Amino acid sequence: FQYLKRFDQGCDLDRFCYEALSVEGSPVACLQLFLLHCGVVDPSWAELRNFTWFLNIQLRDCEASVFCNPDFVQDTLNGF
Repeated sequence: FQYLKRFDQGCDLDRFCYEALSVEGSPVACLQLFLLHCGVVDPSWAELRNFTWFLNIQLRDCEASVFCNPDFVQDTLNGF
């Protein structure tokens, strides 16, 4: 939710890191954002769960990768 919220606001995500155990927004806002971005019209709960699970794995791997670290790559992959 934190990434999608900032993405919709046009924020620079290259320097953002997920803050564990921090709470932002309401459950309604979170669900609305997931529905907007999941890519399925009228998704089931299983489809929403799969979307959030996959997105979470990808973002966690991205944060852990040295190749996505802006301090390491400098400006060679800006916006990647």
